[in-house]
Amino acid sequence: MDTTTALFVGVAILAALALAVAVALLVRLVRARRGLRRAGLPTGPRWVFWGALAYFVLPTDLLPDPVYLDDIGVLLLALRTLRSAPGEADSEVRGRT
Repeated sequence: MDTTTALFVGVAILAALALAVAVALLVRLVRARRGLRRAGLPTGPRWVFWGALAYFVLPTDLLPDPVYLDDIGVLLLALRTLRSAPGEADSEVRGRT
């Protein structure tokens, strides 16, 4: 195997790994939102969830699609926002009583 082929194989493996991480985060985001909604807890602004989902699916990105780092960042930010939403709502409810 020559150097160019090895380089392409390495890049392809890294791209596949990054895609797998992005898809895993997307699944966690959907599950987190679904679990929060079933529990009757607020899920934060709707645009955060749908915006992250659209950014992952749409072909226009900050970085080209073989590099999923920007998608991973957006999904992590959305997941963090969804996870922090119930805590903020709980503190608001406690402050009112």
